[in-house]
Amino acid sequence: MITKRIIPCLDVKNGRVVKGVNFQGLADVSSPVELAKYYSANGADELVFYDITASAEGRALFTDILTETAKSVFIPLTVGGGINTLEDFDRVLKCGADKVSVNSGAIRNPSLVYEAAKRYGDQCVVLSADVKRVDGVFRVFAKGGRENTGMEAIEWIRRCVDSGAGEVVLNSIDTDGVKGGFDLEMLEAVCNAVSVPVIASGGAGCIEHFITLFQTLPRVDAGLAASIFHFGEVAISDLKQKMAASGIPTRQ
Repeated sequence: MITKRIIPCLDVKNGRVVKGVNFQGLADVSSPVELAKYYSANGADELVFYDITASAEGRALFTDILTETAKSVFIPLTVGGGINTLEDFDRVLKCGADKVSVNSGAIRNPSLVYEAAKRYGDQCVVLSADVKRVDGVFRVFAKGGRENTGMEAIEWIRRCVDSGAGEVVLNSIDTDGVKGGFDLEMLEAVCNAVSVPVIASGGAGCIEHFITLFQTLPRVDAGLAASIFHFGEVAISDLKQKMAASGIPTRQ
């Protein structure tokens, strides 16, 4: 079985890492550069860097803070926020990103995934989907979870993977920041729809939530979290020890 990845997420606003609940009420946490260095040295398998207001504010991602962050880490770095064109992919990759995450940009221009995969390879293109239940249906949201697109999420994700997205980050808005556990129902629906790696995001509150995630849904490749790592509630080394003890393959 492929080892399961643990991925801290840096949600960056105005050059600082922030964290909220259900995508609302953002609180300042730390410098992305310092946090990235810490995670790189303390067992994270990868890092995700989101400029979370770039799309809503209609601007390009901050490249100076990204370049500094990328220089600080020696693990794969996925970057997203305000990715709307192939030029945005190019700029972010030149700043040191290993993979580029696209969300609202793909919703505006569905051919972006195909064009980026063709130019840079499937392994470079990550679809980030912000999904929320609306009247019992999984719907895709844009602009950092602010705008309901009306699109059914599973079909949208399948279409993007068919176009060349090599990985899917599923962000459950329903469970984001609540710390009640990952959204297993939503994740299972995505895993059943695609054959590429699926990363679970939204809801981690303790080590047991990761154990439950990987034991219940062995097809999920990685668990992504923010506040429990940022605030020291869970140490990645402790998490990986517990995973190994539970028979879940992990990089120590």
